Amino acid sequence: MRLIDEISEEEAKKELAEIAAAMARADIAYYQNDAPFLSDAEYDSLKQRNLELETKFPHLVRADSPSRKVGAPLQSGFGKIAHRFPMLSLGDVFSMDEVADFIKGVKRFLNTDSDIDFMCEPKIDGLSFTARYEKGVFVQGATRGDGTTGEDITANLGTISGLPKKIVGEVPEILEIRGEVYMSKADFLELNQRNEEAGKKLFANPRNAAAGSLRQLDADVTRQRNLSIFAYTWGEVSERVWSSQEDFFKHLQKWGFPINPNNRLCHSIAEIDVFFDNLMQIRSKLPYDIDGVVYKVNDIDLQERLGFLTRTPRWAIAHKFPAEQAVTKINDIRIQVGRTGALTPVADLEPVNVGGVLVSHATLHNEDEIKRKDIRIGDSVIIQRAGDVIPQVVKVVLDKRPPDSQEFEFPVICPQCGAHAVREEDEAVRRCTGGLTCPAQAIERLKHFVSRDAMDIDGLGEKIIEDFYSEKIISSPVDIFTLEERNFGSEDDLFSRNQGLQLEKREGWGKKSVENLFSAINKSRHISLSRFIYALGIRQVGAATARLIAQNFISWNEFVKEMKAQNTEKLLAIDGIGPAMVKDIVEFFQEQHNIAIIEGLVKMISIQDFAERVDNTSQLSGKTLVFTGTLMTMTRAEAKAKALSKGAKVAGSVSANTDYVVVGADAGSKAAKAAELGIAILNEDDFVGML
Repeated sequence: MRLIDEISEEEAKKELAEIAAAMARADIAYYQNDAPFLSDAEYDSLKQRNLELETKFPHLVRADSPSRKVGAPLQSGFGKIAHRFPMLSLGDVFSMDEVADFIKGVKRFLNTDSDIDFMCEPKIDGLSFTARYEKGVFVQGATRGDGTTGEDITANLGTISGLPKKIVGEVPEILEIRGEVYMSKADFLELNQRNEEAGKKLFANPRNAAAGSLRQLDADVTRQRNLSIFAYTWGEVSERVWSSQEDFFKHLQKWGFPINPNNRLCHSIAEIDVFFDNLMQIRSKLPYDIDGVVYKVNDIDLQERLGFLTRTPRWAIAHKFPAEQAVTKINDIRIQVGRTGALTPVADLEPVNVGGVLVSHATLHNEDEIKRKDIRIGDSVIIQRAGDVIPQVVKVVLDKRPPDSQEFEFPVICPQCGAHAVREEDEAVRRCTGGLTCPAQAIERLKHFVSRDAMDIDGLGEKIIEDFYSEKIISSPVDIFTLEERNFGSEDDLFSRNQGLQLEKREGWGKKSVENLFSAINKSRHISLSRFIYALGIRQVGAATARLIAQNFISWNEFVKEMKAQNTEKLLAIDGIGPAMVKDIVEFFQEQHNIAIIEGLVKMISIQDFAERVDNTSQLSGKTLVFTGTLMTMTRAEAKAKALSKGAKVAGSVSANTDYVVVGADAGSKAAKAAELGIAILNEDDFVGML
């Protein structure tokens, strides 16, 4: 993996795409199937690398980025519950220097040099839950799910003895308590022993056992599993009767909720450092698993001022425990071909156990990375439980290198289709030039098209896409929407009907699974503009960029008309979209095979115009603001956050689409341009008044 300071923009784009894809798969395995294929350290390293790349290249942040997502989509079998307030995750740090940077960032945002108290809490390795109480009575329980919608686990959660079913004493009329369901180490060992004796599946760790137990369709099974909880935060409340995190924990204890006995209030970075070190020392002796420490600003008023980023609070961070390493051998280096034609080298390893996880593959990123680390087939290497799509090679153990080893020659021919693989100037990635004639690219684009954040067609998994493509059942996205017709043939033509695909007769299929597939396909025919743009798989256009485009063009017809005409002005005016991205978008609409697919699709689907939620109570809702100069009563970051919270859009440059320019001290050219265009100018007092 290249150092952040050395990485190019093109390398960053590729890496961010790989990380997003890998973590989406990992989230489904973790949250839905309770069977993670990445260790905590590997997953955390992905998040950390993603954050580092996005910090250096903020204009490359994708809408399917892990920094914008929480959890995974829901499985069937449980009802759905929409969270009144999202269940967000936390940002991660891995060193005390990063903790110090986080605290400095908090102070900078609040424009203060005063000390800030932090509540320090062990980070329990379990499954997040929310429990709703009305007039003190437990009425509903849910999982985190994707952060906005969870699974209804009311019956299962109610079987946990540590969860109060009725709160005695004075309590807000509506109270949502959130926390973590976990299984103790002793109960985990006992459960696995029982399962082994009964010839049943063994759980990999207590977290998987807790998640699998809580998400049983039969609540009696959950009851037998001895689950426990720790409460640590809240969701919706009709009245907040606590002023700090410390005060909240006192209320939790009074109401009968278990809280972690190791929670501590720390007043300085030195105290935080001591707390973390002490917890590291007693970690193995605790009766439950933890994977780090959570630091929260103690004062709730300060928490509310700090607010949230896309999916994480500014007032809290998770300090994760360090990763582990091992030494193994590279048996082979093979080349994978991605959706955009990128050739990615992957090392096949002699399987090695790294902290309880069997590792057999590692990403090598690109040919420069192989050359920089001089990685060769037959080398012994240090593997870290971290990395991109799969664990990474830290370095070669040179004194174990075979005497006959040879440098690895990166291919200049695509291993999938035989087309030339070229590397553009200033790009780290070598790409196949075969386009959609390359089966690897075609298959990966189809997988992207049906994915959750795109068309969201349940039933067309990766293996099915690969099989259907190889059998020429689906060659392009258009074929997906003719699948039902082709499956049954014509009702008026007996011969045609007999010649239909008859998917229900395929191995592993049946009438119900085919019906479900067609139902999912037909449901996807009504698609939002942003999701459809994302589904097209335009290079550099993630879900966030797709939403920005939809937000600014409103309708599909308007967008496609401007792109066919190569009108780049409106795209370039969008904050967060740069020239390189605009080039890729416009070029996509100049390719005739792309236009043919698009024209085929729009005949079969309905693309809904972009509709912004409007908060009629705010003067700023739906307005586009640009900030310039230094504000006196708040930082620029806080001002932008407040504007966004009121439904406004914040742009980076002034254009004819700007509604207001907020001017602080030492304002520059943006104020002048606003005056030139006749755009309303607000001073800081005007802005605060509108808030």
